[in-house]
Amino acid sequence: MAERPDDNGEDTLLKRAAQYTKAPKVSHKVLTKQEREEILKEHRLKQAQAERLESTSTSGPIGRAWRKLQSSPDKVSLAMALVALGVVYGDIGTSPLYTMQTFLYGRGGMANTTDGSVIGMLSLVFWSMTLVTTVEYVLICMRADNHGEGGILALYSRLRRYGKWLAVPAMIGGAAFLADSVLTPAMSISSAVEGLTTLPGLERLFEENSGLTEMIALVILVCVFAVQSRGTESIGRVFGSIVLVWFLFIGVVGLVNMSNDWSVLRALNPVHGVAFLFSGQNVAGIALMGTVFLSITGAEALYSDMGHVGRGNIYLTWPFVNLSLVLCYFGQGAWIMDHAGDAAYMKSVPNPFFAMMTPGVRGVAVVLSVVAGIIASQALISGAFTIVSEATGLNWMPHMQVRYPSRTRGQLYIPMINAVLCVSTVSVLLIFHDSEHIAAAYGLALTVTMIMTSVLVTVYLWHLRSRFAAVLFAIVFPSIMVMFFIASMAKFLHGGWFTMMLMLAILGVMYTWDQGTMLERAQRRHMSPKECLPVLQRLHEDATVPYYSDNIVYLTSDQEMCRFDTDIFFSIFANHPKRARAWWAVSVETADEPFTREYSVETFGTDYVFRVRMRLGFKVSQSIPAYLHQIMHDLLRSGELPKQTTHYPKVDADPEIGPIRYVLIHKELMPESKVSSGGAMALRVKYAIRHVAGSPIKWFGLAPYDPVTEVQPLFLSTVRPPRLKRIM
Repeated sequence: MAERPDDNGEDTLLKRAAQYTKAPKVSHKVLTKQEREEILKEHRLKQAQAERLESTSTSGPIGRAWRKLQSSPDKVSLAMALVALGVVYGDIGTSPLYTMQTFLYGRGGMANTTDGSVIGMLSLVFWSMTLVTTVEYVLICMRADNHGEGGILALYSRLRRYGKWLAVPAMIGGAAFLADSVLTPAMSISSAVEGLTTLPGLERLFEENSGLTEMIALVILVCVFAVQSRGTESIGRVFGSIVLVWFLFIGVVGLVNMSNDWSVLRALNPVHGVAFLFSGQNVAGIALMGTVFLSITGAEALYSDMGHVGRGNIYLTWPFVNLSLVLCYFGQGAWIMDHAGDAAYMKSVPNPFFAMMTPGVRGVAVVLSVVAGIIASQALISGAFTIVSEATGLNWMPHMQVRYPSRTRGQLYIPMINAVLCVSTVSVLLIFHDSEHIAAAYGLALTVTMIMTSVLVTVYLWHLRSRFAAVLFAIVFPSIMVMFFIASMAKFLHGGWFTMMLMLAILGVMYTWDQGTMLERAQRRHMSPKECLPVLQRLHEDATVPYYSDNIVYLTSDQEMCRFDTDIFFSIFANHPKRARAWWAVSVETADEPFTREYSVETFGTDYVFRVRMRLGFKVSQSIPAYLHQIMHDLLRSGELPKQTTHYPKVDADPEIGPIRYVLIHKELMPESKVSSGGAMALRVKYAIRHVAGSPIKWFGLAPYDPVTEVQPLFLSTVRPPRLKRIM
């Protein structure tokens, strides 16, 4: 594009073009005012904590131990402990709403319930919580972290070097956890809303309108998903105070009812639980453990959300949560034993949680339980965001737009996943209608996740801790979880089939994306500078080929700076060569710090080939055009980029930089490719998912610049057809 003298009218128009386009530009400031305020606020908070730590610490052993704790990954703070209550314990905190009621349904009502059966059930619940939640998850699994992150996929990321087969339990467990994330909000909120039917003043209203509870639950569910974009930190602080009140409430109510019959404390003896499980009084057989499992369904969410709130804050809050849950369960058991013969409960199955309260207290319980149900949903939703983010990092799911509403990178929000979860959860409620029927599908997927987590923790202990501990762990905990799984399978035809279908669908997405990615990588090639620069120089200097654009920008996922992607190389030369004043290969790396803005450039000793890598903090908007313009201006001032001048208005309203054309490359499977039918199916499914998941064009702010999306053939190896025979 040849230069010519400026015309005054055109020059004036070019200078005024910015007021018409309003294109984003990079400020001269390194941080925005809001970012500076946030950093200053965080600095003051850390300084205050350090001063408080110094003032409260003594020079004795207690003071030294306290300082050591606060400088370790197990550090605690009252503020984050409150967030932990709001984010982590919602699921397990609502289990008392339906566990004992489900037990009564399985017994056929109060008339068939004996003191021995209640003591046996309470014993199984208490020891399941102790062994699985406290010992396995809190004391063992939470030590198997990956740089502070918990969850099955974070653990797999740390262990995958010990065997390719570990991808199987990790993938199955991740898919099962996401399936459970769909069911938990529907189960928790519907069971809480159904508490409204126990209020004396509202009983007639709900009897005349049978679908009213379902409608209220639907409205609450939609509202829960609508506020996810605000982030779990702000939500957690609000919910944390309420959850604190919730656990205090259920603990006190349970203790009051226990005072009527202290004999329930016999359930602390595990012999009663084992004896009842294998006795003739247990009409449900091993399926009873499926009901017991409802009391520990939040254990995996507790592990997955560890990165959100910190391990130390979970250690600080779990004893209080555990005590409150035990008191509540034992209080319900005492109420059942005291009212087993009441004629009022012979025709219907009461919910012991609400029934053990006076009508006045029951109203408060209903309100708190609805809010607790919302919090239970939050725990699984935030855990689902974490799992999807980790699966994306493993290339098991497509890259989607991720937002970080809070100052902590572990607290994230994925709009696409939020929408899918919302639609799926609403569908569950519309299919099953109430908590009684959802309970048939609930918990089955989570037993699968817990089994797979136990397998990975065994591998972790074997390689990184003690082999004796690994063997002991493998004997005890996977055996318990397999028993829970067998018990949950008894509900397969009553709703468990839905959970398994959902889990298999998610597993199919993860597997096909992984297989498709491996096939693509098998054909990916890179070129060294000495291989590609001579022909690029020839094209750059060939005046017989018109310019495609002054600047051609390719987005690449390759972070290596010293090589050139062959896909970019052949895009430049495919069909009609794309001649340019400068070719750019740009990659974006998300940094662990919130406000990082850095870039590096490799020119390969030329002034026409530029390899750019940007490092942007997870809170920084990824506006690639604005940042690329800044980089171009920096290179113009340093003399590394030759002067470019444009004489006509363009969208970016920058007369000092020539026109820019953005190019994105997508791969497609060609009929000539020699690939198995399974591989071909995996690639087709992957490309279909990629189309639904969205394009990087939107994430990187390229839409106003009319980017080009090119499709290149994916040749793994090609089939060579036989020669043609010429007919004379």
